Amino acid sequence: MFKASANICPLEKRVFLSSPTMHGEEKEFVNKAISDNWVTTAGENIDALESMVAEYAGTKYAVALSSGTAALHLCMKMAGVRRDEKVFCSDMTFDATVNPVVYEGGIPVFIDTEYDTWNMDPSGLEEAFRIYPDVKVVVLAHLYGVPAKMDEILEICRKHGAVVIEDAAEALGASYMGADGDMHMCGSLGDYNAVSTNGNKIITGSSGGLFLTNSEEDAVKVRKWATQAREAAPWYQHEELGYNYRMSNIVAGIARGNMLHIAEHIEAKKQIYERYKDGFRDLPVSVNPYDKEKSIPNYWLSCLLIEKEAMCKQVRGEKEALYISEGGKSCPTEILEKLAENNAEGRPIWKPMHMQPLYRNCPFITAKSNNTYSRDSVLDVGADIYERGLCLPSDNKMMKQDQDRIIEIVKSCFG
Repeated sequence: MFKASANICPLEKRVFLSSPTMHGEEKEFVNKAISDNWVTTAGENIDALESMVAEYAGTKYAVALSSGTAALHLCMKMAGVRRDEKVFCSDMTFDATVNPVVYEGGIPVFIDTEYDTWNMDPSGLEEAFRIYPDVKVVVLAHLYGVPAKMDEILEICRKHGAVVIEDAAEALGASYMGADGDMHMCGSLGDYNAVSTNGNKIITGSSGGLFLTNSEEDAVKVRKWATQAREAAPWYQHEELGYNYRMSNIVAGIARGNMLHIAEHIEAKKQIYERYKDGFRDLPVSVNPYDKEKSIPNYWLSCLLIEKEAMCKQVRGEKEALYISEGGKSCPTEILEKLAENNAEGRPIWKPMHMQPLYRNCPFITAKSNNTYSRDSVLDVGADIYERGLCLPSDNKMMKQDQDRIIEIVKSCFG
């Protein structure tokens, strides 16, 4: 087993998990909005951003909103989620994927994860429809910018007459091969689609998100709901519930400028992923996987998964963790502590929703057959990945020499 030197100097400048990367155009667009006095939820930047993102994602329409969560909430309303209706949801994701289900009074039913992409397991989804055949809405997320197995998931949903809400918050710029043999951008694959421009995403406006669709009627409806559902009347007429969800023209200016550089952001993230993969080749770990034949990720976050045999003892409570250091072995808690000590930011893998105190009483569905997981005989894949995985510093401004130091820090944990 590799034995690394313990004498590693901390990084001089902090390396973040994934911080905003500005280029100059962002400031120009914001300054123009201020000089023109378009400091509101309308203006040139919003119009331009909506056109840019829709064209890039391959949809006809985009509606700029205050957050990715707002976009997902309006996806739920468009999908017709009702009180006490069950909705199938990705399990290993951020809770923003799921919370909008509850906003509308729905009941999340969590579908286990699969190892090939760390996303919703189609076999688990099929089993969920066997148990709950009346469900008509499925919400899935593309974890860390890696597309889910969309061909299988879409086929299952069409068979059961269910609509798909695509949470592409982490996956703007990722693509997947459709049934037609062509590559399609994440954010265009579902019936209702959402992307995020939050501060840590591949493209940022500091906050914000967009609803994406090919339906003009849906775009008009979402735009109306997002502006307090005001009717076309000479006074303030309201006939249905609305929300203050429109994006600011200032935020849109930042995202508009950032969007001009999405290709270079993705390329930088890809290089980070490849360097980690190469740097860890002698360690008992792997990086987050994707389907090389059908998908191209945006490499938003590079992650690490420790082999079971190389895990030292680790116990996690609700808010604290303990581990016992052991030669030749490590665990996510130890690695994250070492990164923090050396001025680098990592994160745990998303804790699966069915393990969260808020949602642990909701149904959780795994694949019916143990053979699905014969590789490891694991029936709760999300919990297993959470136990053994972590997110590595993936900031696209990270210098190669800084990443080399981070790789050495990780290696030292297995010394």
